[in-house]
Amino acid sequence: MNQEYDRSVSKVEVTGLEARHYDFFMNLITGGTYPFFIHCAVREMHIQPDDEILVLGSGTGRNILLMNKELSEQGRVLGLDIGAEMLEQSRRHTDHLPHIAIENRRVEEPLPFEGEFDKVFISFVLHGFVQEDRLKIIKNAQRALRPGGEFIILDYNGFDLEQSPWLVRFVFKMECPLAADFVGRDLEAILRQQGFDQFRTYPHYLGYVRLMAARKAGD
Repeated sequence: MNQEYDRSVSKVEVTGLEARHYDFFMNLITGGTYPFFIHCAVREMHIQPDDEILVLGSGTGRNILLMNKELSEQGRVLGLDIGAEMLEQSRRHTDHLPHIAIENRRVEEPLPFEGEFDKVFISFVLHGFVQEDRLKIIKNAQRALRPGGEFIILDYNGFDLEQSPWLVRFVFKMECPLAADFVGRDLEAILRQQGFDQFRTYPHYLGYVRLMAARKAGD
């Protein structure tokens, strides 16, 4: 039985020093492996040259720049975020690319996109929301995708935190309680209930992290 949490425990919005130096801190806490990991994850997205991609949580724009390398001039990326520091960085990094746009929008609130994207991508954002808001984000992704499009989630894998090595438990003590709640839920079952099928899963970091791609079922 999963515990219900209040939104006040969420740490999903990165601000201040952590936001301004986010890429540096991610490199540091992963022992320098983060750039290689992100390159692998973007390859696992199976991006096609003319894909239209919606990114829920554009962050510093680092992931979007890697996606851009896989796209032709017919492709495009729209990134959404709300943090002032993150928006400034992502816009600065992508302003010179005409087929990339960054908008200030909350990803858990209703979005105006319907059936216009081939892929929706979210990276280490979903776990930071209460379950009610996670379901809203999943519904936004489902609505934004064309039939046959993929919702791609890069985040913690599902596992028994209490039975995990001490180092994993230590890391999660620094996370918000919502991360522990997230790893205890059956994400694939939740996505199936929201109209997704045909899953692809790629484990990383000894299986504690995964990229999961789920296809929007056709009509």
